Amino acid sequence: MLFNDMGIIIRQSIKGTIVNYIGTAIGMITYFFIIPKYLTLEEMGLNRTFIDAGILFVSLAQIGTNSSILRFFPYFKDPQKRDNGFFFWTLLIPFIGFLIYFILFLIFKYLIASYFLEKSELLVNYLYFILPLGFFMLYQTVFETNSIVLQRIVLPAFVREVGVRLMLLISYILFAYDFLTLTGLIVSICCTYGIAAGINLGYLFHLGRISLKPNFKHITKPLCKDFLFYTFFLMGSALTTAFVPSIGMFIIGAQLGLAFAAIYGFARHIIALVEIPYRSLGAISNPHVSQTVKDNNFVETNRFIKKVSLHQFLISTAIFFLVWINIDLIFQIVPNGASLAPGKWVVFFLGMNAILLTSLSIGGTTLSFSKYYYYSLVLTLILSTTAVIMNVLCIPVWGINGAAIATLFASCLYYLLLLTLVFWKLKVIPLSWKHINVLTVILGLFLLNYLWIQYATPLIIRTPTLWVAFFEALLRTTLLGGIGFLCVYFGNISEEMNKLINKLRVKN
Repeated sequence: MLFNDMGIIIRQSIKGTIVNYIGTAIGMITYFFIIPKYLTLEEMGLNRTFIDAGILFVSLAQIGTNSSILRFFPYFKDPQKRDNGFFFWTLLIPFIGFLIYFILFLIFKYLIASYFLEKSELLVNYLYFILPLGFFMLYQTVFETNSIVLQRIVLPAFVREVGVRLMLLISYILFAYDFLTLTGLIVSICCTYGIAAGINLGYLFHLGRISLKPNFKHITKPLCKDFLFYTFFLMGSALTTAFVPSIGMFIIGAQLGLAFAAIYGFARHIIALVEIPYRSLGAISNPHVSQTVKDNNFVETNRFIKKVSLHQFLISTAIFFLVWINIDLIFQIVPNGASLAPGKWVVFFLGMNAILLTSLSIGGTTLSFSKYYYYSLVLTLILSTTAVIMNVLCIPVWGINGAAIATLFASCLYYLLLLTLVFWKLKVIPLSWKHINVLTVILGLFLLNYLWIQYATPLIIRTPTLWVAFFEALLRTTLLGGIGFLCVYFGNISEEMNKLINKLRVKN
């Protein structure tokens, strides 16, 4: 059944968002207080680069499976027949991909090691651990995507955002108090994702919808051909999802060293706050986009993606605004924040990139579910190539800021081409005039923040202590946040949000 009530989507995504923010609280303790306090910059860089390498390996090995699951599940969906053994294929294809890239990893291991050896020798010592990490991450993702198409997002989100982060927090604490060596910490990280994959698998069996017995009669030649062709072309898209954000990290590690990678990685952790609502709203929206595209109901698709994009843009710009106006305070509060403060402008440029990602990626989702999905490969190749070239050019000139600028530039080009393409081929576009209203409100808030700092802050902060700075930031954030909320509410920018607020007011 097609959900055409955006209010239902918002309520489902709120549940996931609550889980995400619980995980974020744990992550903030871990990445903002435990890791900077007890790990050296080089160890921090190793930790971030190691996990990014695992994510990149996953993106390679899954060979587009996640997108295929979302697109083709409607063709297999049948609760009475346990979805015709669809789960079997979601296990087999990523495993084949894993074997392929496992072999390629062994072939090119010395070339990879030589690239990082001079500036990041510590990473080279742990290259082989990327394989088990990648395997566990791969199937954690596959099992979670299977839950998403069954519209059960809360528990997998809880495992990913809370379970994984809680286990990682415990691992870092054990390392801080010398219960784990650095090698033990790396092993513990791998085991964490293995446990997460196991829990997600157990949950799928609990739902009673999965089967390891494929229904070969259901696999027609046209469906098989379409599936393989689609998966091949979506490989590039899946790769880019991880490759573009990580390429800067890898080049920084190789050219500047793991200490600089640590600073860049810390800035990315800050910006992860902007992307949190996108994870839940995007996850619950994708199956509905898939269904409308399958039904060729592009009028509904156009209406729906405009709603999704607007709410993503509204939330992501609001969070970025709150982060940026408090960025200096964040670096003051974090242990050893002075050593991480050179990443301030990385936060700004990656924040702009995060807003593009959260607001416009629904257009890429629509394209990937349509019959024109093969254009995704061309666009992602352009994005990847641009990102590599810009990183190579910008990092030697601007250092870690150059990596962030390169990522933003590549994304701007990609989304410009993407929006042009989906409008040309599908006559849909995620942007609406209400996006301008949101932008106007945010720019007005930035202006008010500037005026506050110029005229009010000197009157409040007469003694430059941390507690006084914290009080001033809290007062300024509360006031400006309240003004922004009132502008959005009384401007009726989001009808769904207003309805939800009005319902809450009636209940109270």
